[in-house]
Amino acid sequence: MSFFEVYNEKIHDLLVTRDEPNQRTMPLRVREHPVHGPYVADLSANIVSSYNDIQGWLELGNKQRATAATGMNDKSSRSHSVFTLIMTQTQTEFVEGEEHDHSITSRINLVDLAGSERCNSAQTSGDRLREGASINKSLLTLGKVISALSEQALTRKKVFTPYRESVLTWLLKESLGGNSKTAMIATLSPAGSNVEESLSTLRYAKQARTIINVAKVNEDTSAKLIRGQSLKISTFRNPNWA
Repeated sequence: MSFFEVYNEKIHDLLVTRDEPNQRTMPLRVREHPVHGPYVADLSANIVSSYNDIQGWLELGNKQRATAATGMNDKSSRSHSVFTLIMTQTQTEFVEGEEHDHSITSRINLVDLAGSERCNSAQTSGDRLREGASINKSLLTLGKVISALSEQALTRKKVFTPYRESVLTWLLKESLGGNSKTAMIATLSPAGSNVEESLSTLRYAKQARTIINVAKVNEDTSAKLIRGQSLKISTFRNPNWA
């Protein structure tokens, strides 16, 4: 598992202990693998085998996430956070009397987005204002990505998707429009003063529902080849084959 935040379009590892609560670690860079897509270089990863293991790391990461007081919230999130869990399932198969290990890998991304905010309502200035502008920029890009993917699903035509306009959308490229199954939970406010934000969030969710992704099983190629060869041999040996 790994846990990081996107703060002012910079990536910071949340599982590296800090001397002070709001101290920022050195920002990490995003790279792109030709097969697995974008990833964070030098991000720490920890082996976990139970929920108790995960809970300990989650508590540490949440304590180190950037928060600050604004006019709307005394402990407002000033960054987006991405918690990633890579699960591997290994099974032993017998093919033609030989034992072969068959592994399937799943990557689970749990993303907590900071809410959009207006500087007048939040009464922000200085660093808080810059943080809010950065949050709004990445959310705007996310909206453009969702809109492009939605249009592509409805028209069945290739549409340019601006993943690279924001670090957040670039990193979530596979989760949004790749080999994945994606769910979005929209949080709304009942207050009349937040009606514009609530309507914007609902538009996000409505467009996200129209995106169509085709998820494929992430299995090792050797197991797939062995299974294919076994099927060919079995078919050839079938006495009913003509």
